[in-house]
Amino acid sequence: MMGERTVMQEALFYSFRIEDHVPQDHLLRSVDRFVDLTEIREHLKPFYSSTGRPSVDPELMIRMLLIGYCMGIRSERRLCEEVHLNLAYRWFCRLDLDGAVPDHSTFSKNRHGRFRDSDLLRKLFEMTVERCIREGLVGAEGFAVDASLIRADVHRQRSVPGEEGLPPEAAGRAVAEYLEVLDDAAFGGATPVEPKRINLTDPAARWTAATREAAFYSYSTNYLIDLDHAVIVDVEATTSVRQAEVFAQRRMIERTQECFGLWPEKLVADTAYGSAPNLAWLVEDKGIEPHIPVFDKSARSDGTLARSDFTYDAEDDSYLCPGGKRLRPSNRNFKTPRPLANADGFIRYRASQMDCQACNLKQRCAPRTATRKIVRSVHEGARDLARDISKSDAYLVSRRQRKKVEMLFAHLKRILKLDRLRLRGPNGAKDEFHLAAAAQNLRKLAKVRPNPGLATA
Repeated sequence: MMGERTVMQEALFYSFRIEDHVPQDHLLRSVDRFVDLTEIREHLKPFYSSTGRPSVDPELMIRMLLIGYCMGIRSERRLCEEVHLNLAYRWFCRLDLDGAVPDHSTFSKNRHGRFRDSDLLRKLFEMTVERCIREGLVGAEGFAVDASLIRADVHRQRSVPGEEGLPPEAAGRAVAEYLEVLDDAAFGGATPVEPKRINLTDPAARWTAATREAAFYSYSTNYLIDLDHAVIVDVEATTSVRQAEVFAQRRMIERTQECFGLWPEKLVADTAYGSAPNLAWLVEDKGIEPHIPVFDKSARSDGTLARSDFTYDAEDDSYLCPGGKRLRPSNRNFKTPRPLANADGFIRYRASQMDCQACNLKQRCAPRTATRKIVRSVHEGARDLARDISKSDAYLVSRRQRKKVEMLFAHLKRILKLDRLRLRGPNGAKDEFHLAAAAQNLRKLAKVRPNPGLATA
Protein backbone atom coordinates (compact mmCIF):
# COMPACT_ATOMS: atom_id res chain seq x y z
CA MET A 1 0.00 0.00 0.00
CA MET A 2 1.33 3.41 -0.94
CA GLY A 3 2.19 5.49 2.09
CA GLU A 4 1.12 9.05 2.58
CA ARG A 5 3.47 12.01 2.89
CA THR A 6 4.18 12.83 6.51
CA VAL A 7 3.44 16.47 7.16
CA MET A 8 5.41 18.20 9.92
CA GLN A 9 3.14 19.01 12.81
CA GLU A 10 3.93 21.30 15.70
CA ALA A 11 4.19 19.32 18.93
CA LEU A 12 3.05 20.75 22.19
CA PHE A 13 6.06 19.48 24.12
CA TYR A 14 9.54 18.40 23.05
CA SER A 15 12.00 16.21 24.89
CA PHE A 16 15.26 17.17 23.19
CA ARG A 17 18.85 17.29 24.45
CA ILE A 18 21.60 18.64 22.18
CA GLU A 19 24.03 16.41 24.07
CA ASP A 20 22.34 13.33 22.59
CA HIS A 21 22.73 14.55 19.02
CA VAL A 22 26.46 15.41 18.96
CA PRO A 23 28.53 12.41 17.79
CA GLN A 24 30.99 11.10 20.36
CA ASP A 25 33.84 11.23 17.84
CA HIS A 26 33.15 14.82 16.79
CA LEU A 27 36.30 17.01 16.83
CA LEU A 28 34.69 19.62 19.07
CA ARG A 29 33.97 17.01 21.76
CA SER A 30 37.69 16.27 22.00
CA VAL A 31 38.65 19.94 21.83
CA ASP A 32 36.10 20.91 24.50
CA ARG A 33 37.91 18.87 27.15
CA PHE A 34 40.89 21.21 26.88
CA VAL A 35 39.05 24.54 26.72
CA ASP A 36 38.89 26.14 30.15
CA LEU A 37 37.88 29.79 29.90
CA THR A 38 37.31 30.48 33.58
CA GLU A 39 40.23 32.90 33.59
CA ILE A 40 38.83 34.87 30.67
CA ARG A 41 36.18 36.66 32.71
CA GLU A 42 38.66 37.71 35.38
CA HIS A 43 41.10 38.85 32.72
CA LEU A 44 38.44 41.01 31.02
CA LYS A 45 36.76 42.30 34.17
CA PRO A 46 38.66 45.65 34.27
CA PHE A 47 37.54 46.39 30.71
CA TYR A 48 33.79 46.19 31.40
CA SER A 49 31.64 48.80 33.11
CA SER A 50 30.00 47.95 36.40
CA THR A 51 26.71 49.54 35.26
CA GLY A 52 24.50 49.33 32.19
CA ARG A 53 22.98 46.45 30.27
CA PRO A 54 24.71 43.05 30.35
CA SER A 55 27.00 42.53 27.39
CA VAL A 56 27.30 39.50 25.13
CA ASP A 57 29.07 36.78 27.07
CA PRO A 58 32.80 37.03 26.19
CA GLU A 59 33.19 33.27 26.70
CA LEU A 60 30.55 32.71 24.02
CA MET A 61 32.44 34.92 21.56
CA ILE A 62 35.74 33.17 22.26
CA ARG A 63 34.15 29.74 21.81
CA MET A 64 32.64 30.87 18.52
CA LEU A 65 36.02 32.19 17.32
CA LEU A 66 37.66 28.87 18.26
CA ILE A 67 35.03 27.05 16.19
CA GLY A 68 35.76 29.32 13.25
CA TYR A 69 39.51 28.74 13.33
CA CYS A 70 39.34 25.04 14.22
CA MET A 71 36.85 24.29 11.43
CA GLY A 72 38.26 26.65 8.79
CA ILE A 73 35.30 29.06 8.76
CA ARG A 74 36.90 32.30 7.64
CA SER A 75 33.89 34.63 7.65
CA GLU A 76 32.40 35.77 10.96
CA ARG A 77 29.06 36.39 9.25
CA ARG A 78 29.04 32.79 8.05
CA LEU A 79 30.27 31.63 11.46
CA CYS A 80 27.18 33.12 13.11
CA GLU A 81 24.98 31.33 10.58
CA GLU A 82 26.75 28.00 11.16
CA VAL A 83 26.49 28.28 14.95
CA HIS A 84 22.79 29.06 14.56
CA LEU A 85 22.21 25.92 12.46
CA ASN A 86 24.77 23.35 13.66
CA LEU A 87 23.91 21.39 16.80
CA ALA A 88 27.54 20.49 17.53
CA TYR A 89 28.52 24.16 17.37
CA ARG A 90 25.64 25.10 19.68
CA TRP A 91 26.73 22.39 22.10
CA PHE A 92 30.32 23.67 22.12
CA CYS A 93 29.09 27.25 22.71
CA ARG A 94 26.77 26.13 25.54
CA LEU A 95 23.70 27.40 23.66
CA ASP A 96 20.25 25.81 23.88
CA LEU A 97 17.96 25.56 20.87
CA ASP A 98 16.45 28.90 21.72
CA GLY A 99 19.79 30.52 22.63
CA ALA A 100 20.49 33.71 20.68
CA VAL A 101 23.60 33.87 18.52
CA PRO A 102 25.32 37.29 18.64
CA ASP A 103 25.46 39.44 15.53
CA HIS A 104 28.66 39.30 13.50
CA SER A 105 29.32 43.01 14.15
CA THR A 106 29.78 42.22 17.86
CA PHE A 107 33.10 40.55 17.09
CA SER A 108 34.46 43.62 15.29
CA LYS A 109 33.45 45.96 18.13
CA ASN A 110 35.09 43.79 20.78
CA ARG A 111 38.15 43.03 18.69
CA HIS A 112 39.00 46.70 18.20
CA GLY A 113 38.17 47.43 21.83
CA ARG A 114 38.36 45.09 24.79
CA PHE A 115 40.09 42.17 23.13
CA ARG A 116 43.07 44.22 21.92
CA ASP A 117 43.22 46.48 24.96
CA SER A 118 43.45 43.42 27.22
CA ASP A 119 45.63 41.39 24.83
CA LEU A 120 43.02 38.65 25.24
CA LEU A 121 43.90 36.57 22.20
CA ARG A 122 47.52 36.38 23.29
CA LYS A 123 46.27 35.20 26.69
CA LEU A 124 44.09 32.60 24.99
CA PHE A 125 47.03 31.23 23.02
CA GLU A 126 49.21 31.03 26.14
CA MET A 127 46.45 29.09 27.89
CA THR A 128 46.65 26.41 25.18
CA VAL A 129 50.44 26.21 25.60
CA GLU A 130 50.08 25.82 29.37
CA ARG A 131 47.58 23.00 28.82
CA CYS A 132 49.96 21.26 26.41
CA ILE A 133 52.71 21.49 29.04
CA ARG A 134 50.43 20.00 31.72
CA GLU A 135 49.52 17.16 29.35
CA GLY A 136 53.22 16.36 28.87
CA LEU A 137 53.39 17.28 25.18
CA VAL A 138 56.26 19.75 25.56
CA GLY A 139 59.71 18.32 26.26
CA ALA A 140 61.69 21.56 25.71
CA GLU A 141 64.79 19.60 24.64
CA GLY A 142 64.68 21.03 21.13
CA PHE A 143 62.79 23.83 19.41
CA ALA A 144 62.35 24.62 15.73
CA VAL A 145 61.62 28.01 14.24
CA ASP A 146 60.45 29.15 10.83
CA ALA A 147 58.29 31.77 9.12
CA SER A 148 55.67 31.59 6.40
CA LEU A 149 54.17 34.24 4.13
CA ILE A 150 50.44 34.94 4.46
CA ARG A 151 48.78 37.14 1.84
CA ALA A 152 47.38 40.44 3.04
CA ASP A 153 43.79 41.44 2.29
CA VAL A 154 44.65 44.24 -0.15
CA HIS A 155 44.44 45.03 -3.84
CA ARG A 156 47.80 44.92 -5.60
CA GLN A 157 47.18 47.98 -7.72
CA ARG A 158 46.18 50.32 -4.91
CA SER A 159 49.74 51.27 -4.04
CA VAL A 160 52.48 53.85 -4.56
CA PRO A 161 56.24 53.48 -5.13
CA GLY A 162 58.22 53.07 -1.93
CA GLU A 163 60.41 56.11 -2.50
CA GLU A 164 57.34 58.35 -2.62
CA GLY A 165 56.19 57.30 0.84
CA LEU A 166 52.67 57.27 2.20
CA PRO A 167 50.61 60.23 0.91
CA PRO A 168 49.28 62.67 3.55
CA GLU A 169 45.65 61.94 2.68
CA ALA A 170 45.99 58.23 3.52
CA ALA A 171 43.82 57.42 6.52
CA GLY A 172 42.23 54.49 8.28
CA ARG A 173 42.82 52.09 11.16
CA ALA A 174 45.47 50.09 9.26
CA VAL A 175 47.33 53.30 8.36
CA ALA A 176 47.34 54.41 12.01
CA GLU A 177 48.70 51.02 13.09
CA TYR A 178 51.40 51.24 10.40
CA LEU A 179 52.56 54.60 11.77
CA GLU A 180 52.70 53.14 15.28
CA VAL A 181 55.08 50.31 14.27
CA LEU A 182 57.52 52.32 12.15
CA ASP A 183 60.21 51.90 14.83
CA ASP A 184 59.28 48.33 15.78
CA ALA A 185 62.07 45.88 14.90
CA ALA A 186 59.41 43.41 13.77
CA PHE A 187 57.95 45.84 11.21
CA GLY A 188 59.22 49.28 10.15
CA GLY A 189 62.49 49.07 12.05
CA ALA A 190 63.42 45.65 10.67
CA THR A 191 65.46 47.04 7.76
CA PRO A 192 66.48 50.48 6.49
CA VAL A 193 65.75 49.39 2.91
CA GLU A 194 62.70 51.10 1.47
CA PRO A 195 59.99 48.73 0.25
CA LYS A 196 59.52 48.64 -3.48
CA ARG A 197 55.84 49.52 -3.15
CA ILE A 198 53.59 50.70 -0.29
CA ASN A 199 49.95 49.67 -0.26
CA LEU A 200 47.48 52.43 0.60
CA THR A 201 44.96 50.10 2.24
CA ASP A 202 47.41 48.28 4.53
CA PRO A 203 50.84 50.01 4.45
CA ALA A 204 52.43 47.55 6.91
CA ALA A 205 51.95 44.68 4.45
CA ARG A 206 55.21 43.98 2.61
CA TRP A 207 55.54 43.72 -1.16
CA THR A 208 57.40 40.45 -1.68
CA ALA A 209 58.51 38.24 -4.55
CA ALA A 210 59.94 35.48 -2.37
CA THR A 211 57.83 32.75 -4.00
CA ARG A 212 57.53 31.48 -7.55
CA GLU A 213 54.19 33.21 -7.87
CA ALA A 214 53.68 36.81 -8.90
CA ALA A 215 54.73 39.33 -6.24
CA PHE A 216 52.10 40.09 -3.60
CA TYR A 217 51.60 41.91 -0.29
CA SER A 218 52.02 39.76 2.79
CA TYR A 219 52.73 39.40 6.48
CA SER A 220 54.88 36.67 8.04
CA THR A 221 53.69 34.34 10.76
CA ASN A 222 56.61 33.02 12.85
CA TYR A 223 56.29 29.74 14.75
CA LEU A 224 58.48 28.45 17.56
CA ILE A 225 57.57 24.80 18.10
CA ASP A 226 58.64 22.02 20.44
CA LEU A 227 60.02 19.07 18.51
CA ASP A 228 58.44 16.34 20.67
CA HIS A 229 54.83 16.77 19.46
CA ALA A 230 55.09 19.89 17.26
CA VAL A 231 53.29 22.04 19.81
CA ILE A 232 53.44 25.76 18.98
CA VAL A 233 55.02 27.35 22.06
CA ASP A 234 55.06 30.88 20.61
CA VAL A 235 53.88 32.83 17.58
CA GLU A 236 54.80 36.28 16.29
CA ALA A 237 53.56 38.44 13.43
CA THR A 238 56.21 40.38 11.49
CA THR A 239 56.82 42.07 8.20
CA SER A 240 58.03 39.75 5.45
CA VAL A 241 61.80 40.35 5.57
CA ARG A 242 64.53 38.07 6.89
CA GLN A 243 65.80 40.51 9.52
CA ALA A 244 62.35 40.74 11.10
CA GLU A 245 62.04 36.95 11.20
CA VAL A 246 65.41 36.62 12.97
CA PHE A 247 64.33 39.25 15.49
CA ALA A 248 61.04 37.39 16.03
CA GLN A 249 63.00 34.21 16.78
CA ARG A 250 64.89 35.99 19.57
CA ARG A 251 61.75 37.57 20.97
CA MET A 252 59.91 34.23 21.01
CA ILE A 253 62.75 32.34 22.72
CA GLU A 254 63.05 34.97 25.47
CA ARG A 255 59.29 35.21 25.93
CA THR A 256 58.92 31.44 26.15
CA GLN A 257 61.46 31.30 28.93
CA GLU A 258 59.82 34.20 30.77
CA CYS A 259 56.25 32.89 30.45
CA PHE A 260 56.70 29.12 30.75
CA GLY A 261 60.25 28.56 32.01
CA LEU A 262 61.13 26.61 28.86
CA TRP A 263 64.73 26.69 27.65
CA PRO A 264 65.70 24.52 24.68
CA GLU A 265 68.98 22.66 24.42
CA LYS A 266 69.02 23.10 20.65
CA LEU A 267 67.33 25.22 18.01
CA VAL A 268 66.59 23.87 14.53
CA ALA A 269 66.16 26.33 11.67
CA ASP A 270 67.06 26.97 8.04
CA THR A 271 69.83 29.11 6.54
CA ALA A 272 67.88 32.35 7.01
CA TYR A 273 68.74 32.11 10.72
CA GLY A 274 72.40 31.19 10.13
CA SER A 275 73.91 34.69 10.17
CA ALA A 276 76.97 35.22 12.36
CA PRO A 277 75.31 37.62 14.87
CA ASN A 278 72.34 35.30 15.36
CA LEU A 279 74.51 32.22 15.86
CA ALA A 280 76.58 34.18 18.39
CA TRP A 281 73.40 35.22 20.21
CA LEU A 282 72.29 31.59 20.46
CA VAL A 283 75.66 30.15 21.48
CA GLU A 284 77.30 32.89 23.53
CA ASP A 285 74.30 34.62 25.09
CA LYS A 286 71.77 31.79 25.45
CA GLY A 287 73.82 28.58 25.46
CA ILE A 288 71.66 26.95 22.77
CA GLU A 289 73.12 24.55 20.22
CA PRO A 290 72.44 25.89 16.72
CA HIS A 291 71.35 23.09 14.40
CA ILE A 292 71.33 25.67 11.62
CA PRO A 293 73.21 25.84 8.29
CA VAL A 294 75.78 28.63 8.40
CA PHE A 295 74.99 31.55 6.11
CA ASP A 296 78.29 31.58 4.21
CA LYS A 297 79.19 32.92 0.76
CA SER A 298 82.88 32.01 0.81
CA ALA A 299 82.49 28.98 -1.49
CA ARG A 300 83.86 29.45 -5.01
CA SER A 301 82.72 27.92 -8.27
CA ASP A 302 85.55 29.09 -10.57
CA GLY A 303 88.10 26.50 -9.45
CA THR A 304 90.16 28.88 -7.30
CA LEU A 305 91.12 28.11 -3.72
CA ALA A 306 88.22 28.52 -1.32
CA ARG A 307 88.28 29.85 2.22
CA SER A 308 88.12 26.29 3.55
CA ASP A 309 91.57 25.63 2.03
CA PHE A 310 93.10 28.09 4.50
CA THR A 311 93.83 27.06 8.12
CA TYR A 312 93.15 29.45 10.97
CA ASP A 313 95.77 29.66 13.75
CA ALA A 314 93.99 30.87 16.87
CA GLU A 315 97.17 31.47 18.89
CA ASP A 316 98.75 33.63 16.20
CA ASP A 317 95.42 35.09 14.98
CA SER A 318 96.33 34.44 11.36
CA TYR A 319 95.46 32.20 8.44
CA LEU A 320 97.96 29.78 6.91
CA CYS A 321 97.59 29.48 3.14
CA PRO A 322 98.29 26.27 1.15
CA GLY A 323 101.66 27.80 0.16
CA GLY A 324 102.72 28.10 3.81
CA LYS A 325 102.39 31.90 4.07
CA ARG A 326 100.53 33.90 6.72
CA LEU A 327 97.50 36.14 6.21
CA ARG A 328 97.20 38.70 9.01
CA PRO A 329 94.58 41.31 9.96
CA SER A 330 97.11 44.08 9.36
CA ASN A 331 100.55 44.16 7.77
CA ARG A 332 101.21 47.80 8.65
CA ASN A 333 101.71 49.75 11.87
CA PHE A 334 99.55 52.89 12.04
CA LYS A 335 100.16 55.82 14.39
CA THR A 336 96.45 55.88 15.19
CA PRO A 337 95.21 52.32 15.87
CA ARG A 338 92.42 51.29 13.54
CA PRO A 339 89.61 48.87 14.43
CA LEU A 340 90.20 45.40 13.06
CA ALA A 341 86.51 44.67 12.43
CA ASN A 342 84.32 46.71 10.10
CA ALA A 343 80.80 47.90 10.87
CA ASP A 344 79.40 44.50 9.85
CA GLY A 345 81.58 42.66 12.36
CA PHE A 346 84.05 41.11 9.87
CA ILE A 347 87.85 41.11 10.03
CA ARG A 348 89.83 41.01 6.79
CA TYR A 349 93.03 38.93 6.77
CA ARG A 350 95.44 39.83 3.95
CA ALA A 351 98.62 38.26 2.66
CA SER A 352 101.62 40.44 1.92
CA GLN A 353 102.07 41.41 -1.71
CA MET A 354 105.63 40.05 -1.69
CA ASP A 355 104.47 36.60 -0.61
CA CYS A 356 101.68 36.48 -3.19
CA GLN A 357 103.80 37.62 -6.15
CA ALA A 358 106.42 34.92 -5.52
CA CYS A 359 103.88 32.13 -4.91
CA ASN A 360 103.36 29.34 -7.45
CA LEU A 361 99.67 29.15 -6.50
CA LYS A 362 98.96 32.77 -7.37
CA GLN A 363 96.78 31.96 -10.41
CA ARG A 364 94.73 29.46 -8.42
CA CYS A 365 94.48 31.66 -5.34
CA ALA A 366 94.15 35.31 -6.40
CA PRO A 367 94.20 35.52 -10.22
CA ARG A 368 92.52 38.95 -10.41
CA THR A 369 93.91 40.70 -7.31
CA ALA A 370 97.37 41.60 -6.10
CA THR A 371 96.95 39.71 -2.81
CA ARG A 372 94.61 37.15 -1.30
CA LYS A 373 92.08 38.25 1.30
CA ILE A 374 90.13 36.12 3.79
CA VAL A 375 87.11 37.49 5.67
CA ARG A 376 86.46 36.23 9.20
CA SER A 377 83.56 37.19 11.47
CA VAL A 378 84.12 38.31 15.04
CA HIS A 379 81.58 35.58 15.84
CA GLU A 380 83.47 32.90 13.94
CA GLY A 381 83.59 30.68 17.04
CA ALA A 382 79.81 30.30 16.95
CA ARG A 383 79.93 29.69 13.20
CA ASP A 384 82.57 26.98 13.67
CA LEU A 385 80.39 25.31 16.31
CA ALA A 386 77.44 25.31 13.91
CA ARG A 387 79.67 23.81 11.20
CA ASP A 388 80.84 21.06 13.57
CA ILE A 389 77.24 20.25 14.55
CA SER A 390 76.28 20.04 10.87
CA LYS A 391 78.69 17.09 10.49
CA SER A 392 77.08 15.05 13.30
CA ASP A 393 74.35 12.40 13.18
CA ALA A 394 72.18 14.53 15.47
CA TYR A 395 72.11 17.19 12.77
CA LEU A 396 70.65 14.73 10.27
CA VAL A 397 67.86 13.99 12.73
CA SER A 398 67.29 17.71 13.21
CA ARG A 399 66.96 18.21 9.46
CA ARG A 400 64.07 15.76 9.42
CA GLN A 401 62.49 17.25 12.53
CA ARG A 402 62.47 20.73 11.00
CA LYS A 403 59.80 19.53 8.58
CA LYS A 404 57.34 19.53 11.48
CA VAL A 405 57.09 23.31 11.46
CA GLU A 406 56.63 23.30 7.68
CA MET A 407 53.80 20.78 8.07
CA LEU A 408 52.14 23.13 10.56
CA PHE A 409 52.22 25.90 7.97
CA ALA A 410 50.73 23.54 5.38
CA HIS A 411 47.98 22.62 7.85
CA LEU A 412 47.41 26.32 8.58
CA LYS A 413 46.87 27.17 4.93
CA ARG A 414 45.16 24.05 3.57
CA ILE A 415 43.02 22.83 6.48
CA LEU A 416 42.38 25.98 8.48
CA LYS A 417 42.12 28.01 5.24
CA LEU A 418 44.43 30.78 6.50
CA ASP A 419 46.28 31.36 3.24
CA ARG A 420 45.02 34.95 3.12
CA LEU A 421 44.36 37.33 5.99
CA ARG A 422 40.86 38.64 6.58
CA LEU A 423 41.85 41.42 9.00
CA ARG A 424 44.11 44.34 8.13
CA GLY A 425 46.97 46.07 9.89
CA PRO A 426 49.66 44.63 12.21
CA ASN A 427 47.10 44.11 14.99
CA GLY A 428 44.78 42.27 12.64
CA ALA A 429 47.62 39.94 11.63
CA LYS A 430 48.49 39.31 15.28
CA ASP A 431 44.87 38.50 16.12
CA GLU A 432 44.54 35.99 13.30
CA PHE A 433 47.90 34.34 13.97
CA HIS A 434 47.20 33.97 17.70
CA LEU A 435 43.77 32.43 17.09
CA ALA A 436 45.09 30.09 14.42
CA ALA A 437 47.99 28.92 16.61
CA ALA A 438 45.61 28.37 19.53
CA ALA A 439 43.32 26.31 17.28
CA GLN A 440 46.24 24.20 16.05
CA ASN A 441 47.36 23.48 19.61
CA LEU A 442 43.82 22.48 20.60
CA ARG A 443 43.55 20.17 17.60
CA LYS A 444 46.93 18.70 18.56
CA LEU A 445 45.66 18.01 22.09
CA ALA A 446 42.51 16.40 20.68
CA LYS A 447 44.59 14.15 18.45
CA VAL A 448 47.32 13.12 20.90
CA ARG A 449 45.02 12.89 23.93
CA PRO A 450 41.78 11.47 22.50
CA ASN A 451 38.57 11.05 24.41
CA PRO A 452 39.06 8.15 26.88
CA GLY A 453 35.65 6.76 26.01
CA LEU A 454 36.64 6.39 22.38
CA ALA A 455 40.06 4.93 23.18
CA THR A 456 38.50 1.98 25.03
CA ALA A 457 35.71 1.40 22.56
